[in-house]
Amino acid sequence: QVQVVESGGGLVQSGGSLRLACVGSSGIFFGYPVAWYRQSPGTQRELVARISPDKTPKYLESVQGRFTISRDDPKNAVYLQMNDLKPEDTAVYYCNRFIGALSWGQGTQVTVFP
Repeated sequence: QVQVVESGGGLVQSGGSLRLACVGSSGIFFGYPVAWYRQSPGTQRELVARISPDKTPKYLESVQGRFTISRDDPKNAVYLQMNDLKPEDTAVYYCNRFIGALSWGQGTQVTVFP
């Protein structure tokens, strides 16, 4: 069954912003660290940002200062605010529990053009 659904991707010019959302089945994120990952063609999926149950964030160095991860447990949601986007941020973005991974969702495509 579908456990997570990502949304919010799109086509944006370099320097622009997007806000990604990930909504999970009821309670599925509660008590777990949750992460955003991304994958571009021909590359392995990489960890972009994660957030602990106490809302402590950690980021991939290349997105530090540009991306902000947040969570809203009552809404079973995790967000990724992405500012100052660069062409190298182009990828399909996924969310999942960082520990106790679930089935992967469809992801949401982010495309940044120069």
